Amino acid sequence: MKLVRPRWYVDADTLGLAHVLIRVRRDVTFCGDDGQRHRKSWTMSPCPIQETATPDDVWIPRVAAAGLAIITRDRHIEMRTAEKNAVLAARARMFAITAEESLDAWGLLEVVVTQWRHMEEAAEKPGPYIYAVTRSGIREIALTS
Repeated sequence: MKLVRPRWYVDADTLGLAHVLIRVRRDVTFCGDDGQRHRKSWTMSPCPIQETATPDDVWIPRVAAAGLAIITRDRHIEMRTAEKNAVLAARARMFAITAEESLDAWGLLEVVVTQWRHMEEAAEKPGPYIYAVTRSGIREIALTS
């Protein structure tokens, strides 16, 4: 059996979303993922990040080096210099759900599914970048001031 190569990494902040996406997408992995799937043909190697407490400056470069685009939830990402610097240094491709309201797994899924085609298109570009993702659209965030 050939292992599936993941394209998307879902951050530990959105594990509920990750567990939904892996049921319908064969190219998604997440923090702690052992690579086993409900469909044997979708099996993949374990995720390079196994601990939810892994610091951003550790997991972002590892995930970027593995060639994965990142999906995370951070409504304040535009103000987080350390995270933006980690994305810059790792040349990462990040999509941050930035909706102001509190979102459960259903709300996160709604945002991602609504913008999936735009995210797929943007993910074809080389990093580094961060896109803010909401129900109404995606927009690139400046990584430097």
